[in-house]
Amino acid sequence: MKTPLKWAGNKTSLMPQLLEHLPKGKRLVEPFGGSCAVMMNTDYDEYLIADVNPDLIHLCKYIQMDAGQFIADSKPFFERSNEEHLYYDLRLSFNIEPEWQWRATVFLYLNRHGYRGLCRYNQRGHFNIPYGHYKKPYFPEAEIRAFAEKAKRTTFICADFEETLRMVRPGDVVYCDPPYIPESATACFTQYHTDGFTSDNQLHLAHSLYRLSLEGYPVAASNSDTQETRSLYGRFNIHKLTAPRRIGAGKGGASLAPELLAVLK
Repeated sequence: MKTPLKWAGNKTSLMPQLLEHLPKGKRLVEPFGGSCAVMMNTDYDEYLIADVNPDLIHLCKYIQMDAGQFIADSKPFFERSNEEHLYYDLRLSFNIEPEWQWRATVFLYLNRHGYRGLCRYNQRGHFNIPYGHYKKPYFPEAEIRAFAEKAKRTTFICADFEETLRMVRPGDVVYCDPPYIPESATACFTQYHTDGFTSDNQLHLAHSLYRLSLEGYPVAASNSDTQETRSLYGRFNIHKLTAPRRIGAGKGGASLAPELLAVLK
């Protein structure tokens, strides 16, 4: 199942490989919610979805609260605003407007009209993805309605991974899809949020997951298949996956990239 948002590293196409190895349990805990593709393509009884991006979490909560109203509020942007100057006008307003429901609808517009669905903020917290020059961006009404149905068994929170991992309880499965370790010195193309995700964050995440596994919680984490990643997850069971990569490929093109899934269960 596809999701309402376009997303770099979206796991929809990778789900057949992921499902072979994701642990079973009652509730899936995801500290890096992203597009929620894993939530949409699994069948746990409950979900705890977290992310540090408040715009993403507000969008999820608005759809959960009233999908019909979210569609009514966001669809007009798609019907009248596919021009470059209008995109930048809305982006400017988005970066200064505090009202969360309006921001949630414009976040969907920016995501679908911006360059390749990237999500990036500058140090001031301003969304800064350029206009994508798409002929007719798709309005994901069916995906929004499907998301709202799945959200009935989901709790969404704006929190970092440390806070989220402190909320695990018996019966939980933890799956992490953090910003990936760059495959080369020039491969890091986004700053997902104002503080980024550092090497120290990567190390702390791997150690936190290992400690949870020692307490009996099944854990899994996706990342790029690099020497650094394999060192961080050396005590885990490593599964090699192959994912399509559209970011950085030629227009309309895609490439295949190796990933790994580190699992302890």
